[in-house]
Amino acid sequence: MWQTVISYMKGGIFLKKISIRNITISGFLIALNIVLSRFITIPGIINFGGFPIIFAGIVLGPVIGGIVGAVGDIVSFIIKPTGSFMPHFVLTSALTGIIPGILMNIPKADVHKFSFWRIFLCIFVGQVTTSVLMVPYFRNILFGHPLSITMTKAAIKQAVNIPVYSILIKVLAESLTKAGVIEK
Repeated sequence: MWQTVISYMKGGIFLKKISIRNITISGFLIALNIVLSRFITIPGIINFGGFPIIFAGIVLGPVIGGIVGAVGDIVSFIIKPTGSFMPHFVLTSALTGIIPGILMNIPKADVHKFSFWRIFLCIFVGQVTTSVLMVPYFRNILFGHPLSITMTKAAIKQAVNIPVYSILIKVLAESLTKAGVIEK
């Protein structure tokens, strides 16, 4: 089955079919990630490229979130490279969708019933792990950027991004569920 992927849930790893609707939404989120991370951005200051990845992880699950992050990062690099290709950053992009997706599935519940604080906590853990810890660490070992400075800048950016992402995901998940775009 070409529509079968391995998905992590509370009970362990099992095979789960992905609907054509979720494949379509994933493609849209990959395109949105590319636009937000490469074209509608001020490098080092404003970048909302992580939002579609986190949205995919929380709403569509950790596997789709990881795929959206990895594919989005690789295609972004192909379309508009910003230096040498570093697979380290593909890993962090994938984990940006995987971590919140796993945390939202423990325990399993409907996305539209999640509280704002649960969404906030899942995004917080994911963004601190990837954007505040991993990316500055990789920038330090690959390029020699000072760890304390890059971590401080990342933490300040995430202090703004995390609440904004949480509000947007809560509102969008509820609206898209009511409209029937997202399956319950």
